[in-house]
Amino acid sequence: MTPSLRCRRQLRDHLRVNQRRLILIGAIGLPLSARADEAVAKLLREGGVVLSLRHALAPGTFDPPQFKLGDCSTQRNLNDEGRAQARRIGQWLAQRQLVPAAVRSSPWCRCMDTATLAFGRSQAWAALGSPRGADETTNAQSLRDLVAAVATATTQRGRFEAWVTHQFVMNGLVGTSTSTGEGLVLRTGSDGRPQVLARLVVA
Repeated sequence: MTPSLRCRRQLRDHLRVNQRRLILIGAIGLPLSARADEAVAKLLREGGVVLSLRHALAPGTFDPPQFKLGDCSTQRNLNDEGRAQARRIGQWLAQRQLVPAAVRSSPWCRCMDTATLAFGRSQAWAALGSPRGADETTNAQSLRDLVAAVATATTQRGRFEAWVTHQFVMNGLVGTSTSTGEGLVLRTGSDGRPQVLARLVVA
């Protein structure tokens, strides 16, 4: 096969692939990311769900040894990127006229700040606090409280709650990992446990 013939065949194959892609996009109507966003917005608009968010970017791994719950200077806190991320989450919701009926947050500063920057308000709730700040008995009770709260929210159509918490809490509640600032749309399933209906990642 001559080089010129090979080039013509490669060009023909490339055009065929692009044509198939265009047909697929036309059939779908929206890019995948846009469809995912609108699916989340639809769930929140219908209500009966909780939007549980991991706090925005706060560099580091754990709180310092001198950690004190009421003193933000002793904790990991949001950096500039984390604060901007929290604001983008709020903007995403505001652009779609989605207003949570309640905004609950872990009392840790990085969570309270994420909630305040995203929603303009926050109500501290100990059950959403990091399990590393409590004993096993308290953590077990907190998990029961969260499961019950999701069940209550599930019965309230037309409204949704926003929670801001930690990766460990979300993992304990639904058994899945999340990135910083990522949200999970939760509803109680037929087995009585919270289930993940969708994920929200605001770029």
